[in-house]
Amino acid sequence: MDRLETRELDYFVAVAEELHFGKAAERLGMAQPPLSRAISRLERRMGVLLLERNSRRVALTDAGAVFLDECRRLLDSLDAAVRRAQRVRQPGRLVMAVRPGTASGLIADLLRSSEVGGHDVLFTHDRPAALRDGRADIALLCVGTDDLTGLRTADLTEEAPFALVPRGHPLARRTAVTVAELGQDANFAPECPPVGLDEIVDRVVLGRLVTVVGTGAAERISSEVAAVPVSDLPPTRLALAWPEGASRPAVTAFVRSARAAEARRVLDAKDLDAKDRDAAGA
Repeated sequence: MDRLETRELDYFVAVAEELHFGKAAERLGMAQPPLSRAISRLERRMGVLLLERNSRRVALTDAGAVFLDECRRLLDSLDAAVRRAQRVRQPGRLVMAVRPGTASGLIADLLRSSEVGGHDVLFTHDRPAALRDGRADIALLCVGTDDLTGLRTADLTEEAPFALVPRGHPLARRTAVTVAELGQDANFAPECPPVGLDEIVDRVVLGRLVTVVGTGAAERISSEVAAVPVSDLPPTRLALAWPEGASRPAVTAFVRSARAAEARRVLDAKDLDAKDRDAAGA
């Protein structure tokens, strides 16, 4: 069998999603008879019945349901390939997908540095999807919670967990809290809502949300919000990730520079702690 054309996949996806040849033809901007003939020709070429149709209804067969999933994946992959190829016109420039409020200090240092400066940042809660659909070249992901399937990773840093509570909250003056204690608040949400950090802080200030964030977000809170360490949650491991088979020299260079920058930050923090201890003991 000759290789299928992308337009045939587009035709099938439209019919399979609409389950109506007339609506699918309108969506594709074509007449219905050529669309019907194209689908019939596709089934003959494949030797598989993809759609059951009569005068009253159109329905997917089991084979059609499988083929629909595969067509969507293939078309998405093709779109992603086009986006990545287009960005190669700027060989040294990358788009990095980041969750708002995550490792903000480190990212700011990276983008200000001469080694990796000049890159773009895409703020999105669905960073793995941004990698897979080609909107981003590299992403900062949470190991253990984000879907890393089909991605290469390089560990970068960790963020300690902090509970965000209103400044007047009973837990606000504690040196540490537990998840069980946070759960006694009716507004507790273990996972941050998929909104920007500013909105999260606003909800906490208004007493409508108690949640857990990482160090990067905790460092940016307002004076009306308290960030209290959560003692029974492990740190969140953050890793740089990029699609397998889509590496570019710029990605490799970025990962190397990012890990070096984080190592310097850790050393600087240790030096600062040592100086503070020496000053306290003087």
